[in-house]
Amino acid sequence: MKYYSTNHTSPDVTLAEAVVKGLAPDRGLYMPERIERLPAEFFDNIDNMSFHEMACTVARAFFGDDIPASDLDAIVCDTLSFPTPVVEVEPGIYSLELFHGPTLAFKDVGARFMARLLQYFISRGDDRRNVHVLVATSGDTGSAVANGFLGVDGINVHVLYPKGKVSPIQECQFTTLGRNITAIEVDGVFDDCQRLVKSAFLDAELNDRLLLTSANSINVARFLPQAFYYFNAYAQLKKAGKADNLVVCVPSGNFGNITAGLIAHRMGLPIRRFIAANNANDVFFDYLQSGVYTPRPSVATIANAMDVGDPSNFARILDLYGNDHSRITSLISGTTYSDGLIAETMADCHRRTGYLLDPHGAVGYRALRQMLLPGETGVFLETAHPAKFKETVEAHTGTTVELPDRLKAFMQGSKQSVEMSKDYEAFRSYLLAL
Repeated sequence: MKYYSTNHTSPDVTLAEAVVKGLAPDRGLYMPERIERLPAEFFDNIDNMSFHEMACTVARAFFGDDIPASDLDAIVCDTLSFPTPVVEVEPGIYSLELFHGPTLAFKDVGARFMARLLQYFISRGDDRRNVHVLVATSGDTGSAVANGFLGVDGINVHVLYPKGKVSPIQECQFTTLGRNITAIEVDGVFDDCQRLVKSAFLDAELNDRLLLTSANSINVARFLPQAFYYFNAYAQLKKAGKADNLVVCVPSGNFGNITAGLIAHRMGLPIRRFIAANNANDVFFDYLQSGVYTPRPSVATIANAMDVGDPSNFARILDLYGNDHSRITSLISGTTYSDGLIAETMADCHRRTGYLLDPHGAVGYRALRQMLLPGETGVFLETAHPAKFKETVEAHTGTTVELPDRLKAFMQGSKQSVEMSKDYEAFRSYLLAL
């Protein structure tokens, strides 16, 4: 299968080229030339399939033309070494828990898959240079990518994160690893980190000298595998007899997660509609209301992984629906919440149900409670373990959040990072010195 740029002025490329390049030369994001609709029999039997079985079927629809089935199945099974359970929070509302992976965040799925797929391609390629993976993070992406690639031969990872704007636990998860992982502390916001990464990909001299790729959701190998757990959620609800009139609510920052859900929907997954739930960074919500997309600088919130003022994957959503505002709004609605409402939701949910939300999951849960219609079943994505935001969750729920052993291990390491201004020339000089 070929992959094209959402800007449509760069040549189509192979999967290997899309994964290694990350971003198209015309600054567009790569998309598959076709999205296979899965047969009715798949959905008839999905509730009797294992997570591995259904994920392998989905992966073959994306990548089966480019990777032998046995190799692809091995990558999928190695990626999905942990469950993504659906848990009832209250009647009609379910949490899709995506925090059971190595770094306790949803991005473990995409990061682990990409690490394995990239290693597969570079081990079979002619270019013997080390690959340098550049990743901007507003919180969980950095830890998931760093841990997904840790110790992988031939790949060096550079994690750019905004100084003082990620939680202490998130920061420890990618600044204490060493080996082939370098943390870069940028004096700016997430959008500055993302701009530095994108600028590096478009720098001809840099790309002549270094083999660069991205592990953000701009990379097709990062965001497409996230479709796996949408199918798994549907299968679990179907088995429980709760899958009719399904509404999925996605806490949305850079919009890779909801885009993966939209791809799953295009493949035939019977989701009735989506809700894109925002914190105070509400440029997509404004677009839904007005039809005009106006990016702006992000603002800091307690749901920091969603602090994005110019979401990259908005381009993919426009591309999926032919830049048609009415088609987008017929399937996706939106909402936006202040820090005060997010904190209130964490406290209220815990008091009434006993379920402990992280700030991002709280955005999704509140949106479902507000927008779910009679006869609908709602699923929100609980994207990170509450312990990753221990201080925030404890302050607003009045309960003690125990640190899982995996997080305790990260906290015992010593922080190592490279301080960097948000000026591109400083980042460029750093890369040229590698």
